[in-house]
Amino acid sequence: MLNERRKTVNRTIKDVLLVIVGSFIFAIGINYFAIPNRLSEGGTIGITVVTYYLFQWSPGIVNFVINSALLVVGYKFFDRRVTIYTVISIIFSSLFLHFTFGWGQEINGDTLLAALFAGLMVGIGLGLTFRAGGTAGGASIPARLANQLWGWSIGKGMLVIDITVIASSTFIIGQEKAMYTLISVYVGAKVIDVVVEGTNERTAVLIISSFPDEVLDKVTNRMTRGITVLEGRGGYTNRNKEVLYIVINKQEIVQLKKIIQDIDSNAYVTVHSVQEILREGYKGGR
Repeated sequence: MLNERRKTVNRTIKDVLLVIVGSFIFAIGINYFAIPNRLSEGGTIGITVVTYYLFQWSPGIVNFVINSALLVVGYKFFDRRVTIYTVISIIFSSLFLHFTFGWGQEINGDTLLAALFAGLMVGIGLGLTFRAGGTAGGASIPARLANQLWGWSIGKGMLVIDITVIASSTFIIGQEKAMYTLISVYVGAKVIDVVVEGTNERTAVLIISSFPDEVLDKVTNRMTRGITVLEGRGGYTNRNKEVLYIVINKQEIVQLKKIIQDIDSNAYVTVHSVQEILREGYKGGR
């Protein structure tokens, strides 16, 4: 019992530190790369940046006000832990936006480089916050809802929302800067997915073969992989069949296909991406 409590405390401390570090990196992306190069962003931070361009309002204060208002509306969709982490994220991101303001300088003649690094930093910052189990407020609240309701990746949900905000900001920063901003947001969305889901993409394969034992033997020996054998039944033939299920690295698909093809060219094989594997100690390696 004591060990479980200690693990929970350690995990909570780790998550809170991730949120704080992510908030700082996010603020650097905005203040060091986006604003000095007159780029915008998506979501509420895009609105925050545009209000700075128009009225010289503090990005930190505006970010805090807008996200706090959205959190009041959206908190009921999240559990207590996510809400607490989101509050922490909003507070620290607003503080870091306020105190790091003015750190960056314009990158003369290379707006594309500024856009790429802005997207990279913002993506890492938000990705760390999401990985800890929180949100950064703003567009991340509806993006997380889209993830829960429709299975969208967080990056995809934010991308749809961000494009809408960027299109509106075109009238303030101009068409060229808006196009660079779109590149930045796209990069950020991809980085978020990498940080949250990892780079080692897994693929699940279902195999229905007339020679399941041979396939099982070859895969086990050649690929050093374990396979789960499921009992299945043909809906039309009503015959019992063994269905083989395996999760592998994406790079191993070609090797697996060759093994199956050599044994049974008429085998029925389905391949689909795996979003996440939940098993303590599982590394997915050999």
